[in-house]
Amino acid sequence: MSSTLVWLRDDLRLDDNPALTEAVSLGEPLTVVYVLDEGSPGMRPLGGAAKWWLHHSLRELAAALEAAGSRLLLRRGRAAEVIADLAGRMGATTLLWNRRYGGPERAIDSRVEGWAAEHGVRADSFQASLMFEPWTVRTGAGGPYKVFTPFWKACLDRTEPRLPLDAPHRLPAPALAGDGKLPAGDALESWGLLPRRPDWSAGLAGTWTPGEAGAHRRLEDFLDGPAAKYGTGRDVPGIEGTSRLSPHLRFGEISPFRIWHALRERFAHQAPADVGIFRSELGWREFCWQLLYENPSLATRNYRPEFDRFAWQTPSDAELAAWRQGRTGYPLVDAGMRQLWQTGWMHNRVRMAAASFLVKNLLADWRLGEAWFWDTLVDADAASNPANWQWVAGSGADASPYFRIFNPVTQSKKFDAEGRYLREYLPELAAVHGKAIHEPWKAGAAAADYPEPIVGLPESRARALATYQQLKDG
Repeated sequence: MSSTLVWLRDDLRLDDNPALTEAVSLGEPLTVVYVLDEGSPGMRPLGGAAKWWLHHSLRELAAALEAAGSRLLLRRGRAAEVIADLAGRMGATTLLWNRRYGGPERAIDSRVEGWAAEHGVRADSFQASLMFEPWTVRTGAGGPYKVFTPFWKACLDRTEPRLPLDAPHRLPAPALAGDGKLPAGDALESWGLLPRRPDWSAGLAGTWTPGEAGAHRRLEDFLDGPAAKYGTGRDVPGIEGTSRLSPHLRFGEISPFRIWHALRERFAHQAPADVGIFRSELGWREFCWQLLYENPSLATRNYRPEFDRFAWQTPSDAELAAWRQGRTGYPLVDAGMRQLWQTGWMHNRVRMAAASFLVKNLLADWRLGEAWFWDTLVDADAASNPANWQWVAGSGADASPYFRIFNPVTQSKKFDAEGRYLREYLPELAAVHGKAIHEPWKAGAAAADYPEPIVGLPESRARALATYQQLKDG
């Protein structure tokens, strides 16, 4: 008997899942599988926070599939080998998945396509996680865009992103193996994705609801509140001014198509500039994925090769620990790093300030920060994480000019004037009143428990600019 195998990856949802929709249309017995692949060449193992999210997302997905009449099969190993073996054992005649865009992932998919062709298995892939696939958006000369604004304009000049597909109410019954039994899979708990000894995930659990249902609730909350004032609200870390959809997008619990058209429906009779600004943030995500598609080593190599000559300094163990732990002596940086550790997420305005402090005030190689964020962010993905770090460092595409060095004191005075965000994450400053919280070294005994600044801002800024000038001078 013919059967269908759907291979899920970064698309852990039933709604707007083209591979699943196609499987339903075929009506054949169905195997839905997720493969934890940490051994294929070039595949980057997930960070600790992402592993925590993945565990809970897979648990929610398994429940949703079961409610729809199917089941989720879990396997661990090199994906190309696992999929080929499973498809052979199940006698699958059709193999479906949604496309990925990283170099190692595309290599795996090509291997699976080759196996399918050799064995007479139909293999089809679909567009699900990007509204504008990298090879479809090209300059007039036929090359990839290197600057965001013309890239996004080219996207908006194209056909409107397709309408999202409704989640199937029922899925075909699970396929049986040749022995007439359901294929055996791994127990999720056996993967050891959750932190143990110590379990540091309480803050994550108190902040997030992984899974497709949580993603849709998050979208509704955004549409009901912050969306209409996103243009200004997104810069204020002390309020709920952003969507917080990034981890749900990273794991594909909601599609960008669904978000795009939900915005259109909610604001059908008005088109506030704030909505356009949020859409451009979706566009920045698409731009990052095009950068990774064209530059598979984005997390390890400077996009601008001249930065290979940049004289990064090696921070001391104490400096690096102070940055990671939120004890630099600069409240905005420290609040952000503690928010990151507690919740697995950091406000975007603060991310820029914290990253700038590391790569410019401490002159640390951006790859040190990228690796730390990869391990601690629930929304760290293979494109946005390195692209954004390179943007701050000046080594990336459409990068922030190197001389743009975020002053954490100026930034906190401007975007957290009352210190609401700082007080939430820095209990040592609870007794500091008024604007003194932005410069606690001036607050005397009230800030006695708060660390002194580990580096001076004027001096470190001058050092960074001098180092950059050396690069320019060759």
